[in-house]
Amino acid sequence: MLAWLSAHHQDGELRLRIDDLDPRVSTPEHEASQRDDLASLGITFSGTELRQSERTELYQSAIDQLANADLLYPCFCSRREVREAAAAPHVHLPEGAYPGTCRSLSVAERQSRSADRPAAMRVRASGVTVGYVDRHYGEQSEFVDDFVIQRNDGVPSYNLATVLDDEAQGVTEVVRGADLLAGTARHVWLRTVLDLRQVEHAHVPLVLNNDGDRLAKRDGAVTLADLAELDISAADVRSRLATTLNLAESGEPVSMDDLLDRYDPATLPLEPAVWGL
Repeated sequence: MLAWLSAHHQDGELRLRIDDLDPRVSTPEHEASQRDDLASLGITFSGTELRQSERTELYQSAIDQLANADLLYPCFCSRREVREAAAAPHVHLPEGAYPGTCRSLSVAERQSRSADRPAAMRVRASGVTVGYVDRHYGEQSEFVDDFVIQRNDGVPSYNLATVLDDEAQGVTEVVRGADLLAGTARHVWLRTVLDLRQVEHAHVPLVLNNDGDRLAKRDGAVTLADLAELDISAADVRSRLATTLNLAESGEPVSMDDLLDRYDPATLPLEPAVWGL
């Protein structure tokens, strides 16, 4: 909703992208249900639709470009090994940052490790700090670790695909949840080294459960289909979301055009909303 409002508030367009890179979780049924949900809320799209599964050759070309610039190296670490290495007493990095375990492996060490597990590919960011300005949260400065650019099963990472897709679709502003604020510097860095246009970023507050955690399926009836069984319609959901944004009174029926007339990015609440179930 906020992406649609931000785009139309600026006389722009909202683009549709199908993130179906991972064949294990991407199904036609999931895509159809998501399209139906968006349509029922009044979320419309314009311009070229993009499907990531049809762009693997382009992603590989960018990976090759990074490799040729000596900005990639193979990583054989499991998630457990990364967690343990990052938690070591002598490691002083932001939480979740990769400590560079495989960055300087010799040829022999790489050959030995490859016998146990295939390698993922990580960027050689060298611990640079990147600054940018978020439309809602202001100036940001973040450490960029050596993040994965291609998984060990060959699937390109979200970080790579999304910046290349933004370029292809002519995206000028990315609107997404505030939980992704901390990883945005990776995208700014990638756009720089791949010589892509930078975009504006506008992170927005999440919807949380009563315990203060991100609302998820474990909380019960959170999908539109689940809520419909409780006689809560898509229009009711739109109204309730609008209420959390101070764009509607409680229970007030509103259309997307109604919300556009009231929308002012300067007054957007930055604290997360709690959706009690």
